[in-house]
Amino acid sequence: MIKFVGSFSSVESLPKTQFPEYAFVGRSNVGKSSLINAVVGAPIARTSNTPGRTQELNLFNIDDRVLLVDLPGYGYARVSRELAMSWVLRLEKYLKNRSQLKRLFILIDSRVGPKDSDLELMDFCDKNGILYQIVYTKKDKKIREEKQMVLSHENHGAMVDEILITSATKKTGLEILRKIIGIK
Repeated sequence: MIKFVGSFSSVESLPKTQFPEYAFVGRSNVGKSSLINAVVGAPIARTSNTPGRTQELNLFNIDDRVLLVDLPGYGYARVSRELAMSWVLRLEKYLKNRSQLKRLFILIDSRVGPKDSDLELMDFCDKNGILYQIVYTKKDKKIREEKQMVLSHENHGAMVDEILITSATKKTGLEILRKIIGIK
């Protein structure tokens, strides 16, 4: 059973729980909410064609065993610089202080490849010992040339070795995410 726990504007307002958390983050319009919906098999995360719609920390309780966290995107979004910076600071605070966070999934659009903002987040996680895994999204979309940059665990100490390739539309790569998270 999937329960929406709530949307939280600050890390301090997040509920204290004993459940492990798995968080999803990526540049605006990377397909984060669509991937979350595909992984759980239900439309729990709000999707939009407009970048920057997810503006709060959204928590979902899965079977009273695990929490999924839909984090605000970074990068391209039509919001003020001040608001975008507040999202970055809140993200950093969440990552540094949420002890029940088991893994951060950093989503990268396979048609675009990693951008500077993705690499900066990876470096932040490496420096702070925050376990993360790269997940390429939108693999079903046609691209002119391969944009995936070779990302290596040797260069990123906190990165999980296996890079996942997914498509929310074609439902590919979802089983491994479910297995990692521990949901059916």
